[in-house]
Amino acid sequence: MNRKTTEHYAGCLLGGAVGDALGAAIEFQSLDEIRSRYGPAGLTDYAAAHSGGDSGAKGGITDDTQMTLFTAEGLLRAYCRGMQRGFVDPLSVIHHAYIRWLHTQGFRSRSPFDAAVDDGWLITLQALHSPRAPGSTCLSALQSGVMGTIAAPLNSSKGCGGVMRIAPVGLFWEGAQAFDMGCEIAAITHGHPSGYLSAGYLACVIAGIIAGESIRGSIDAALPLLAGRENREECWRAITDAVRLADDESVAPAAEVVERLGQGWVAEEALAISLYCALVARGDFSRGVLLAVNHSGDSDSTGAITGNILGALLGTIGVPSTWLEELELREEIASLAGDLLTRFRDDDAWRARYPGW
Repeated sequence: MNRKTTEHYAGCLLGGAVGDALGAAIEFQSLDEIRSRYGPAGLTDYAAAHSGGDSGAKGGITDDTQMTLFTAEGLLRAYCRGMQRGFVDPLSVIHHAYIRWLHTQGFRSRSPFDAAVDDGWLITLQALHSPRAPGSTCLSALQSGVMGTIAAPLNSSKGCGGVMRIAPVGLFWEGAQAFDMGCEIAAITHGHPSGYLSAGYLACVIAGIIAGESIRGSIDAALPLLAGRENREECWRAITDAVRLADDESVAPAAEVVERLGQGWVAEEALAISLYCALVARGDFSRGVLLAVNHSGDSDSTGAITGNILGALLGTIGVPSTWLEELELREEIASLAGDLLTRFRDDDAWRARYPGW
């Protein structure tokens, strides 16, 4: 089944945003606290407030979705530049996109391009100009003015801030290219191999699903690419543990089982939890995403990644309409997903939307 359609591209980004918004309210709570507040089943719907966001908001996104949107914008602007000028360094264009996100959070970069990057349409969305518990590694890396790379890492962080924003890469490239670019883009801010290899692996899984594979088929197809990378051990172990647990029919999916894989604050744990929840969801978006958020850890990130995976598989039709209706920036997220599918139009409106510099 070819899923290179508006339905599945939008499903991926909107599904991730829904998972993000669901998990935001309980991100810093223990499992006991979640069950005490919401009942034995845990959180089952948007809560009235979300961490780092506006008091009383329902369906509000966090920095996970914000950075995912700027990743998508950077990909599109790089492609636009390549089409217009015939040459482009996509990583530098995406780095500039992240500096625009940094500006929405009230910070400036020491990059010489700091004052010149605030154009295009995404940064004009005032709803994005709201700090939603932004990750300290992303903030410090982008403020430094230096773009991190795999060869010259800025730090040794393997926090999940690289993997949680990477889904658009899987919508843009295929196979080994998705893997490699996912790694490179995550390394802009996260220098530990587990931090960027987890991102490359997720991008490859998303690409496989969009190309028509099942979730398990995509997981299996991405493993040989990971096998060829240095310092893969942590990431490899986390993925294989998640698959083994999902395959064990004697173990019923539950929050306590999710927590065997970690808490999701670091990249390989966030990836493992999300792969497990997506596998045991058996095609049920609600089941998978609610399992992914109800644990003692980084609930919005694991919810977002699980939502990206299941949304890519099922399309928007698989995401409960009640959650979509209350989702912040729903129409803008869907529009950006459609642009990822289009990639380029040779007209003035597109060039103004995605300036190619």
